[in-house]
Amino acid sequence: MHTRTFMAAAVGLGLVTLSACGASSSDDTGSSGGSRTVTLVSHDSWAVSKSVLADFEKRSGYKVKVLKDGDAGQAVNKAVLTKDNPQGDVFFGVDNTLLSRALDNGLFQSYEAKGLDQVDTRYQLDAAKHRVTPVDYGDICVNYDKKYFADHKLAPPASFDDLVKPAYKNLLVTENASTSSPGLGFLLGTAARYGDDAWQDYWKKLKANGVKVVDGWEQAYNEEFSGSAGGRKAGADRPLVVSYASSPPAEVIYGDPKPTTAPTGVATGTCFRQIEFAGLLSNAENSAGGKALIDFLISKEFQEDMPLNMFVYPVVKGAAVPVEFTRYGPAAEDPETMDPAKIAADRDDWVKSWTSLVLK
Repeated sequence: MHTRTFMAAAVGLGLVTLSACGASSSDDTGSSGGSRTVTLVSHDSWAVSKSVLADFEKRSGYKVKVLKDGDAGQAVNKAVLTKDNPQGDVFFGVDNTLLSRALDNGLFQSYEAKGLDQVDTRYQLDAAKHRVTPVDYGDICVNYDKKYFADHKLAPPASFDDLVKPAYKNLLVTENASTSSPGLGFLLGTAARYGDDAWQDYWKKLKANGVKVVDGWEQAYNEEFSGSAGGRKAGADRPLVVSYASSPPAEVIYGDPKPTTAPTGVATGTCFRQIEFAGLLSNAENSAGGKALIDFLISKEFQEDMPLNMFVYPVVKGAAVPVEFTRYGPAAEDPETMDPAKIAADRDDWVKSWTSLVLK
């Protein structure tokens, strides 16, 4: 997952991100002597409604301090490097594409969260050891500019296979798989779809068909993609972009003026499922506060607040999804997936091969 650099940045939302600064030691300690500040380390896309976080702080007695550490890949790498003396108590934002790196480096300690029985078992990828707790999921998919395809009387692509057809030459922009989470997710989607033996041939065809590669999601979506609000302002000329299934509802929700229908669509045969986790850091100073915070992340209150803040889907069964999501950006019905162990074994080699194949 992400980063994600999710839609938040996308449409210039200025999302509320709460960071209650750590109090001084004199008022930072409860009568039990334990710290009353719990520190969450995350990527830049973390966001929560003020009222929801305030409710947790009031009920739990903990103040939440948030430290943002760049995109998901950067944040995970920094957490691994500082694991013996961590920056905080809980890490949120490691996804299934990077999970093995965190687990193999002993980043987290085991904790079975309260309410885990309400989390869909499909997302519990560490169910035997409970080192991480699933919090959300989303789908990395190719998005298309509806107006472009209508104007050109061309059907938008629906699958990976379609993207290499001559009709779509020079139309797609994607992110660098070595520097961007959606870029990596798209690469993994093609590896899942075509297998170890054929994914490189697929990318040779994609390159021959004029795929453009940029460093990150922000540039791809807001500067190169003609279907986004930012892209239209920038005069972008690529009507296909690797983004998220939740991008179309964001275009509606934050459109000014607000459109009645989404200006973008999703090629549902190009999706890769991303699952995001939180974990109690191995050397957390405030493990009690950390456990309470993880419980909160899978509470119905947080899960239902999350979609319109981070543009991801809840993992808790029965959590309501905003109508905009079901109307404009339903999750993919049959996304590509991959075992984290397979990702762990092959990710670095795939990225290296991809780089020499596509960028050189």
